[in-house]
Amino acid sequence: MKKELNAGAALRRELAVDRARTVDFLGEDLRLYATPELVRDVEQACLDFLLDHADEGESSVGTAIALRHVGATLLGQTVRIDARVRAVDGRSVDFDFSVLEGHEEVASGTHSRFVVNVARLRAKVHAKVEAARVPTAPAR
Repeated sequence: MKKELNAGAALRRELAVDRARTVDFLGEDLRLYATPELVRDVEQACLDFLLDHADEGESSVGTAIALRHVGATLLGQTVRIDARVRAVDGRSVDFDFSVLEGHEEVASGTHSRFVVNVARLRAKVHAKVEAARVPTAPAR
């Protein structure tokens, strides 16, 4: 990870709440921004931001999120994700974030990510997959 990433660095992303980002269980007239999609959008915004500060072969994985989703956002409305780096500790990066629709805050919270070497992570995951394989029983 590049050394220039420090507390206070900020990001902003705007996006339209499309149909795929809404709940479907309340009926067509209540298509609202779904909390899991909001979480995904915050994580993606922070991931994209960190990719600008990553070295070759690095990415980041989410390690924690705490969220208060307090306002309804309708299908078709635009939200703005504002996040600020609260702390950088080695490869760990902590963010404070808010999500606004117009002037209304609809969500806020914290998000933590860890910068990883993708090749090393891939090797660890593949080793875990191999270790988890259950031997098949011999044919009778």
